Amino acid sequence: MIQAEVKRLHSPDVYDLATYVPDDPENFGLLLQVMIGSEGGDGEDSFDVVVCTPSWLSDGLLPTKILLGRHHLLVKQYDYMRLVQFITSFASSCRGATWDEVALRLGRLGKWEFEDYRELEDRR
Repeated sequence: MIQAEVKRLHSPDVYDLATYVPDDPENFGLLLQVMIGSEGGDGEDSFDVVVCTPSWLSDGLLPTKILLGRHHLLVKQYDYMRLVQFITSFASSCRGATWDEVALRLGRLGKWEFEDYRELEDRR
């Protein structure tokens, strides 16, 4: 049985996630790339999730816009340790017979970098 393990967190929007303080703690959004692999293994895949407050999400919606809420984590305020604990706990609950099974479960958190990937011969 393969179990997921968080290897590291990265954001192209924030230089240092551990010390980050949003300009407005109750109205922010950032892309978080959660690097996850099999427990004890060296490899890792990226699972991308937008971490944001409800007000940030609401501010981005125009009256004519519809948003599919997939791959978003809603928080009341930025708390790095609480975020790490939540993601680590979620990932450790994802197990399967193959990495693909595990990645499908992890895909509930963030968009797996290979989510829509198909081999060339499968694309015909």
